[in-house]
Amino acid sequence: MLEILRNITERLHGEVSEASFEGANIVLYTKNENFFVNGQPKIREIVNDIKKRIELRADTKILMDKEIVEKKIKEIVPEEAEIMSILFDKHRSIVIVEAKKPGLVIGKQGSILEEIRKETLWTPQVQRSSAIRSKITENIRSVLYANNNYRRKFLNEVGEKIYKGWNPDKVDEWVRITFLGGARQVGRSSMLLQTPFSKVLLDCGVDVASSGTDKFPVFNIPEFDISQLDAVVISHAHLDHVGLLPYLYKMGYKGPVYMTAPTRDIASLLNLDFIGVAYKQAAAPIFSSINVSEMVKHSICLDYGEVTDIAPDIRITFYNAGHVLGSSLVHLNIGNGLHNLLYTGDYKYAKTRLLNPANTVFPRVESVITESTYGGKNDTLPPRKETEDRFLQMVRETIDKGGKVLLPELGLGHAQETLLRVEEAIRTGELPDVPMYVDGMIWDINAIHTAYPDFLSSSVRTQIFQDSNPFTSDIFQRVGSQQERKEVIEGGPCIVIATSGMLMGGASVEYLKHFSDNPNNLMILSCYQGPGSLGRQLQDGAKSVVIEDQEGKKTISVNMRVELVNGLSPHAGRSEIISFFNNMRPKPKRIIVNHGEISKSLDLASALYKLNRVETNVPRGLDTLRLR
Repeated sequence: MLEILRNITERLHGEVSEASFEGANIVLYTKNENFFVNGQPKIREIVNDIKKRIELRADTKILMDKEIVEKKIKEIVPEEAEIMSILFDKHRSIVIVEAKKPGLVIGKQGSILEEIRKETLWTPQVQRSSAIRSKITENIRSVLYANNNYRRKFLNEVGEKIYKGWNPDKVDEWVRITFLGGARQVGRSSMLLQTPFSKVLLDCGVDVASSGTDKFPVFNIPEFDISQLDAVVISHAHLDHVGLLPYLYKMGYKGPVYMTAPTRDIASLLNLDFIGVAYKQAAAPIFSSINVSEMVKHSICLDYGEVTDIAPDIRITFYNAGHVLGSSLVHLNIGNGLHNLLYTGDYKYAKTRLLNPANTVFPRVESVITESTYGGKNDTLPPRKETEDRFLQMVRETIDKGGKVLLPELGLGHAQETLLRVEEAIRTGELPDVPMYVDGMIWDINAIHTAYPDFLSSSVRTQIFQDSNPFTSDIFQRVGSQQERKEVIEGGPCIVIATSGMLMGGASVEYLKHFSDNPNNLMILSCYQGPGSLGRQLQDGAKSVVIEDQEGKKTISVNMRVELVNGLSPHAGRSEIISFFNNMRPKPKRIIVNHGEISKSLDLASALYKLNRVETNVPRGLDTLRLR
């Protein structure tokens, strides 16, 4: 037993039957029912002394039988909460209550949870059930429940590794970061953060528009040793940030990955789809669904504002990034205040229908790594209302001509923003009442949004809580089979939203093949189109393109109207990025620019230097920067 656990158990004078870690948190188990119910004041005293999170649970030997617990919970919780399931994690003395209205399970100031705890001796946790059934969320929870015993041992090992004696007096302190991907490009984001005590990977993505080794981060360097990796931190669920994470587990990584719960769910879905797309393109996927399950088994999910140690000398906090559901600005406190690094991942510094703008206030920041996707001097996005009005006008014109509208979208983020705007327009009469078809994984990602309303904007969250969930609107029609897709193609005027956003496979390409020849049809490109992608070719004005599918390569003529709409991007435009730094508190001493095409990254770095008069860097791939 580590010294910190021994000291705690000694202070509690034999009341603790077992002490262990759950990641950076400490969990105590007791066989004394009275101490379990009334021992919180003593626990709080110790927490105040050691400044670590401690949870007291009942030992499995005094737990009430599951059947009785389930009955008691249903008696205590109001029927209006609509409990969907009650699950037990006996290895950790936890009971999970899944309900449509979790607030009614929690009660005022947690009163109902406390009653459940006292009456049953189980520690209750509450989860919101999806308003739309989410198979991926159900499967993820099944994986976690099926591996309860493994999870307990794993989390304890993580904690032991974190608490095993960091002593800053023993060696010189330094911090450096190596760019394994995402430098001077959009795609394959991945960085290795190193200190004398720790190695942490920030993001682990792929470049979906590239092929060969250019598709992946560069791991074959002396600094990267998977056996020495302490943790992986994921900013959000887009494939260019998380698409290679399961491969780490295939390579033998057994450590933790930190992210928000919605990021975990969506990353699992997108990675499974990544495997499916590979098979459809007659290519062998580089990892399997087993590796995705391993990713889930080793995930540690954090809420915004929750501070946790991930290594002996690194503590992280997630803040809202405003980009997509669950996206995070990652704040890293290194060396107990030696250096504070903010990694933005992708962010949006403007309020949208879906999300609040990115956070700008932090405890301390010396260095910032910022994206620059739309950081070029010509990348000032038009006003959102102006963009939306233009978007709706083009859709109306197309419908009036009897045409079809194709909206290729990334499954996560902008797709949901578009759905909310179209739903509102059809409901209010701004657009004709035509079918709105949703194809690809967008529907499943919508379901995940309904399970995590606390991560959404206040307006959408209120709608969900008041049973007027926009994601469940009857305006949307799901396309779930080849026959249904055929009916859409052969049918009348409609709006189709489908993945993938860059037209690199998926349902959007199938619709393009059938819609492209009709000049009355319209395709709106509104997300980033990577160099080399089919979407970028069309954005650049190509009138014929080569499409490869299971039947081989074929050339199609593009006679349909193709329009680019940038103002709806979930990325910050140049003016938003500059505003972000203008409003950031405290001001950083160094700004590092990545995740952008070369010209955009260099241009943004120059502008930020002139405005802030701090050191700016635009690293190349495999560059290493010493931060401290």
